[in-house]
Amino acid sequence: MTDPSQPRLDFVQCLHAGGLHRMAYWEWGAPDNPDVVVCVHGLSRQGRDFDQLARALQNRFRVICPDVVGRGKSDWLEQPMLYQLPQYVADMVTLLARLKARRVGWVGTSMGGLIGMGLAGLKRSPIDALVLNDIGPSIAPGGLQRIGSYVGQPNAFATVADAATYLASISAGFGPHTDEEWLELSRPMVVPHEGGWRLHYDPSIRAPMAQSTPEAARAGEAALWALYDSIAAPTLVLRGADSDILARPTALAMTERGPKASLIELAGVGHAATLVHADQIAAVDAFLSRHLAAHVA
Repeated sequence: MTDPSQPRLDFVQCLHAGGLHRMAYWEWGAPDNPDVVVCVHGLSRQGRDFDQLARALQNRFRVICPDVVGRGKSDWLEQPMLYQLPQYVADMVTLLARLKARRVGWVGTSMGGLIGMGLAGLKRSPIDALVLNDIGPSIAPGGLQRIGSYVGQPNAFATVADAATYLASISAGFGPHTDEEWLELSRPMVVPHEGGWRLHYDPSIRAPMAQSTPEAARAGEAALWALYDSIAAPTLVLRGADSDILARPTALAMTERGPKASLIELAGVGHAATLVHADQIAAVDAFLSRHLAAHVA
């Protein structure tokens, strides 16, 4: 009998320039449920970040939490410059084709939200409801520099507890958590390595960030706003009140253009909410239940 407290691991084969790679995904709920919620993590995270949210949603939705390529149990790419939104969006299109969903909700944290915008802004997008967790078309440069200072840096740890301590030191924006909550968030973030532990992702995921130019950043922001303005799906923006990634003026602009998103600001949180606390889960649950239900024929 399947244990409902744990996800099922599966893989889908995806195409990249020069070959194929496997993307892992974690599945919760009835595998034949056509009402699907896809939860996609941030730049250096992985699909198990959403365990608590998935447990809360799985009785009504099939919840799919991919490890974006280069992370978790997914393959690494030989060409580091492919670690960018076009590849990630293409992989998710392949995943959605596998799922054969009737209705699709999307919960994207940081990078996962950018991928969601990339999908939801396309013509004939399959996204029926979109949750953007502390991300928007404009990204505050200070927060981006902070993330760039640690992503891809070599790290080795003697124990999982040591890794959890390190991850806590770079994750103050997640807000307060109990020791048990933090350890649960940290365990999937490391894998065994040479008698100790290392972070779960390909260090080369930082290559596109390292080679970005101001001109490319401006062009990327303009493209993201164009995608955002094309989104038709009901949209919810969660913003950490202390976020250094999603500035408040950007969040407010997102309520006035494109899908005219609803906005919830979370006190005591920066970048980004982990969606493990009851109030955060309830906000996402209520939004998805309301808007996915509205698409019933």
